[in-house]
Formats: sequence, structure tokens, C-alpha cells
Amino acid sequence: MAGMAGARDRRSASQSSAPTESPSRSGKSVTMRDVALATGLSQSTVSRVLNRAPTVVPIAEKTRERVIETAERLGYRPNPLARGLRGASTMLLGVIVRDIIDPFFAIAIEAVTVEASRRGYNVVLGHAHARADEAIALWGVLEARHCDAIVLLGDMRDQPRLIEDLASARAPVVALWQGSQPADIPSVSVDNRGGIRAVLDHLTGLGHRRIALIGGRQLGDTREREEAFVEYLADASDPLRDGYVQEGPNEFEAGAETLNRLLDLPEPPTAVVASTDVLAMGALHAAHERGVWVPDRLSITGFDDIAVAAYSIPSLTTVRMPVREMVEQAVEMVLGGPELDAGRPPPVLQASLVVRASTGRIRID
Repeated sequence: MAGMAGARDRRSASQSSAPTESPSRSGKSVTMRDVALATGLSQSTVSRVLNRAPTVVPIAEKTRERVIETAERLGYRPNPLARGLRGASTMLLGVIVRDIIDPFFAIAIEAVTVEASRRGYNVVLGHAHARADEAIALWGVLEARHCDAIVLLGDMRDQPRLIEDLASARAPVVALWQGSQPADIPSVSVDNRGGIRAVLDHLTGLGHRRIALIGGRQLGDTREREEAFVEYLADASDPLRDGYVQEGPNEFEAGAETLNRLLDLPEPPTAVVASTDVLAMGALHAAHERGVWVPDRLSITGFDDIAVAAYSIPSLTTVRMPVREMVEQAVEMVLGGPELDAGRPPPVLQASLVVRASTGRIRID
């Protein structure tokens, strides 16, 4: 018996002194149990550190550092699905973007990713292609992946089934760039009317009276910009001339086509307000093709201040939206704020006019 006990003791000593093989090298997924064995700590302590769970008894900073360092060395990766099934935070933020080819939403996606990362979250991105069926399918995927929250980028209120499903979702949902009217989903908006008023104050201050609008699809933000344009002219007692409001999809080609229609009018405008920078860029191109010099013969403005706006020829006068501030508020609402209330008016942040070379004083021959 003593010999057998000695053999067992020698085997135990040999096993405990052998270096622990990283499961990642053996082809297995590294678990919290592996991290606990490697650190000599209890699995519950390791779990509280890696899940950032609150504790009654504080965990020493050195212990936290040891757990995190060991987890990184072993190649531990959390399983969001398993965590979601346990009811724990998955540290995933779902994002559905309406129109990923719009350069503005590239800025928005980057801002969401940065803000999520700052909070320790990863982003699961889906592109709705502006279609209700795809957006609904994406919502189902994000729910299945147990995202802690979902952010909508772009107005999707023309897709009532999606909005209805999201309003009753398990995860909190917030929307950006929906317009400032309360909807079924809490949102963060920009002062579209203030931005348009600033543009029109600038143009009328330069002497322009024949001012036209190139509008986009009639959704929340672009609809408010068109309404603000019409209201401004009415308040200024300036008649809205026939044909001076042209609409099209938010595409470069549509900006060019609508400007051509405006230039073909018997009395073409001396200034054009585009409801997005994408439409304004198309208008700039069409003006160049027609030999209409900007801003000597025609002033053009946009709205959004996408990155290329400062580098167009001429550089584009536009309205800058506080994208990062809007994203910060939206992410705080779904991840760190009080319970969301869709019935409250959304926070509305101020936009600012950026004057560049595409606007100038009216030229009278």
C-alpha cells in the first residue's frame, strides 16, 4: 500500500510540475477553467474578472492583471452565444445601416465602432440595402447572436414591420438620423432646420434670391431639410418658383440629373441647396460639364460634411453634423443610460455651417 501511495504521489507531483499546455496549441478552445488552472485561482474569480462582473469583495488589481495576462497568453476568447444563453452580457453591439454606400454612413460606422470599443464592446454590422426584408432578416441575426443592444443608422420608418419588431425586441434599440419627430424607437437627431436656415442666411447674405433645392428620398432628415427650405422662403416672402424643388435618390447621378433640370429652366437659379453632400457633389460635376462656373455663376451647398467635401473642386460649403457626439449619446442610451422611453422627444444636437469655396456673391453682368 505504501508503495502504491508513493507511486500515486510521484505521479501527482509529476503532473503538477509539468508545464500546462495551452489548449490553443492542441486545437481546443481555451476555457475559463484553463485560465483558472494556469493562474491557480478559482474559476469563479476568473469568471468575475473576465466578465467584468461586480463583486462584493474587491478583487486585487494584481490578481486582475494576472488573470488578464494569462488569458491573453493562452489565447482565451469569450463565447458570446454561451454568455448570452447564461443571461450575461455578450459585449456585442449590433448595428444595422440603411445605405452603406453613402460616404456619410462610413463616418457614422467608424464613430460607432470607436465608441463601442471604448466601452469594451465589439460591433456586429449588417447592411439593410434600404430594403425592409433584409433589415428584418438582419434584426433576426442580431437577436440570435444575443447582442446587448442594437443601433440603427439611417431612417427606416418607411419599413413599419421592422420598426414594430425592433420596438418589442429583447435588446434595447436606438436610432440615429431618423428626423427629430418622436417615433416608436428612441433616437438621437440633428437640428436639420437650423442647418438649412444657416445655409439660406449665408446665401441670401451673398445676394442670392433665386435659390433652388435638390432633395433626396423623403425620409426623416431629408424631409425636414426640404420643409425648412420651403418655410424659410415663405417667412422671407420670397416666392418658391416653379421647378425649384427637384428630388431624386441620394446618389451622385441624381445630383447631376436634378441640377441639369434646374439649369434648363427658363430662369435658372443662382444658388442650389442640396440636402446631402452626395447630391451636392453630383451637382458640382454637372455644373462643370455644362461650363457653369462655381461659384461665379452658381453657388452650391451640401449637408453632412463628408470627408471629400473639403477636397472637391471647388471645396464644398456644407453643414457639419456632430457625428461623434450623436453616436456617444446614442450608445450611452442603449448601454449605460436609464431605461429608454420611445415617447420622449429625441435629443437634438446642433449642426454648424462650414463655408468653403463653392459659394460666393451673386455676379451681375
